[in-house]
Amino acid sequence: MNTQSSTMPESVETQAAAAVDSVSTRPFCWSLRRELWENRSIYLAPLGVAGVALIGFVPTLVHLPSKVRALSTLDPMQQHDLTERPFDMAAGLLMATFLIVAAFYCLDALYGERRDRSILFWKSLPVSDVTAVLAKAAVPLLVLPLLTFVVTVVTQAIMLLFSGVVLLGSGQSVTPLWNQLSFFRMSLNLLYHLLTVHVLWEAPLYAWLMLASAWARRAPFLWGVLPPFAIGVVEKMLFNTSHFAQMLLDRLTGAGMDALTAPDTMPMNPMTHLTPLRFFGAPGLWLGLLLAAGFLAGAVVLRRYRGPV
Repeated sequence: MNTQSSTMPESVETQAAAAVDSVSTRPFCWSLRRELWENRSIYLAPLGVAGVALIGFVPTLVHLPSKVRALSTLDPMQQHDLTERPFDMAAGLLMATFLIVAAFYCLDALYGERRDRSILFWKSLPVSDVTAVLAKAAVPLLVLPLLTFVVTVVTQAIMLLFSGVVLLGSGQSVTPLWNQLSFFRMSLNLLYHLLTVHVLWEAPLYAWLMLASAWARRAPFLWGVLPPFAIGVVEKMLFNTSHFAQMLLDRLTGAGMDALTAPDTMPMNPMTHLTPLRFFGAPGLWLGLLLAAGFLAGAVVLRRYRGPV
C-alpha cells in the first residue's frame, strides 16, 4: 500500500510535467511552421500572381484618364462595372491560385513525407499524428485563405494608389474613382467569401484529398480524383441520375451554398448582400464539416500505420 501510494504522486507529477513540456514546446505551432518552411509555394505562388496582376494593370493605367472622362456618359451600373473590373480580375486570379495551391498541397501533404522517408524522422519526435495532420489541414483551411486575403488587399491598394497618382498627374480628380469603389466593403466581402465558400463549404474536398494522400502508395492525384469520378459514372449507369456529380460541382463552385447573394457579380462587389444566417443554417454546411472531420480522422489513422513508400 505504501509503495502504491508513494508512486501515485510521482505519476501525477510526471503527467503534469509532460503537459507543461508539451505546452512550452508548442508542437502544433512548430509543425505548422515546418509546413511553411518545406512548402514555399504556399506564399511564393500568391506573391508571384500578385506581381503578374500588377504588371497586367499597367495598360489599364495608360488608358485610365480617358476611361474616367467617359464615365459620365454611362449609367451608374456600367460606371461601377468598368471601374471595378481590374480589381475583380486581380482578386479572381489570386483566389484561383489559392484553390490550385491548396489542392496540390493536400495531395502531397501526407504522401510526400512517406515518399522521401522523412516520416521516419518525424515519427521519432514527440509529435502526435493528430497534431501533424491538423497542422497540415491548417494550411488550406487557415493559412492560405488569410494569406490570399492579405495579398489581395495589398495588391488592390497598390492598384488604387497608382490609379490615383495617374489621375492626379493628368489633372483629373480621384473623386469619381473613389465614389465607384468602396475599398473597405470590398475587402470585407472578400474575407467573408474566402472563409465561407473556400474554407467552410469546401472543407470536405480538402480533407478528402488529404485522406487520399495518406492512403496512396503512388499517384495520389489519381486516388483523389478517380473514386469520386467512378461513383458518378456508376450512378449514371445504374440510375441515369447525376446527383453525386452535381453535389461535387456545387462544392467546387459554391453554387449550393447561401453565404451571399451576388447575381452576375463578383463576391467582392459592394452591392453584394451577405447572408450569414442562411449560410450557417444550411444542413449541407454541417454535413460537409462532419464529412471533413471523418476524412481527417481517417488520415490520422492511416498516418499512424502507413510506412515509407
